[in-house]
Amino acid sequence: MDILIVEGNGPLSGTVPISGSKNAALPILIASLLMDGSVNYTNVPRLRDIGTTLKLLEVLGCPAEMDDAGNVTANPCEIAYQAPYELVRTMRASALCLGPLLARLGRASVALPGGCAIGARPVDMHLTALEKMGATFNLDAGYIEGVTDGLKGAHIAFPFPTVGGTENLLMAASLAEGTTILENAAREPEVCDLAEFLIQGGAKITGHGTSEITIEGVSELRQPKGASYRIMSDRIEAGTYLAAACITRGEVLIQNCPVDSMEAVLAPFEEMGAKLEEREDGLFVSAADRLKCVDVKTLPYPGFPTDMQAQIMAVMTLAEGSGVIEETIFENRFMHVQELVRMGARIKLSGRTAVVRGVEALTGAPVMASDLRASASLVVAALAAHGVTAIRRIYHLDRGYENIDAKLNALGAKVRREQE
Repeated sequence: MDILIVEGNGPLSGTVPISGSKNAALPILIASLLMDGSVNYTNVPRLRDIGTTLKLLEVLGCPAEMDDAGNVTANPCEIAYQAPYELVRTMRASALCLGPLLARLGRASVALPGGCAIGARPVDMHLTALEKMGATFNLDAGYIEGVTDGLKGAHIAFPFPTVGGTENLLMAASLAEGTTILENAAREPEVCDLAEFLIQGGAKITGHGTSEITIEGVSELRQPKGASYRIMSDRIEAGTYLAAACITRGEVLIQNCPVDSMEAVLAPFEEMGAKLEEREDGLFVSAADRLKCVDVKTLPYPGFPTDMQAQIMAVMTLAEGSGVIEETIFENRFMHVQELVRMGARIKLSGRTAVVRGVEALTGAPVMASDLRASASLVVAALAAHGVTAIRRIYHLDRGYENIDAKLNALGAKVRREQE
């Protein structure tokens, strides 16, 4: 098992390219199951979760190939209905197979998914919504078994904005009979990216990016001949390199930065004292002086994303003063706190609230990643710590960050992998 060794090496400097979004690519690739004929994608990140998704598509009768440039071609042919536990146990996005399989086959058997241990992310809302469209479900030996005589449009009001639920219903409703209205839908840019892909294939979707989405079902979806779909840039990866630049007091140009979808991320960093300049080729970040702590509350989009909570906490550990971070999305997303404390951070937890008091310096230490974004926060902290930090369980990191060690080294960091 790999360990990431990070040696604090002063300010980061240079240019870092941002890869395609993992959170957009996963549902869009799964949406291949809805298509008649082959589908082409560009700007797909080379990540562990993407590899798992491509294997899952193959098992489901939609073989897909990816080249070194991030281009993927998927060929849905004889679609199968069962997503096996061996593939879905590491990835919660696998639950997104339910909608497409029910829409195409009238049957789905999907193992209860796995993923990061950051709290309950139940698929109950997915199932309840699909039941309103005419599906029935039961749980058998760890598998969600669903059947339908044909999905029909329905008016669905989510109890709170669920990204996965909105994506699942977008896909299912695109091939359902009649009109579906999703109320209190998730507004995330990744949801919009999925909607735009489906629209390219002939879906009739309006309202994406707002809390009410309308989908008029069509009889088939097919990507136009010779077309491809480009996956949006990863706003969380961009935010992570923003955090890395800030904590090291560096100057970094973040290429392909999706600034338009990052307002809630950029605002607290500017409030902390970082200088941000939007340029034609990306976002230029400079933070020569010590930043100051701020208060942050995670919220569904367009609020501050939970996927950036750990990274901004890492930056605040070395900032002036104190700040309060409130986590409202997941109940178990402070597992990185004790690892940051091992490095000398001063953080006090109370339920879903963390109070961070900035210190003058962090010290390298052996730490362990508990989930994807927690691992990123430990890397961010290690870049500014005195000495060497050894980060274990970095397979979490590889699920969401493409070539992170190479990208950081190109900015002047000292990062290497070793086998335990």
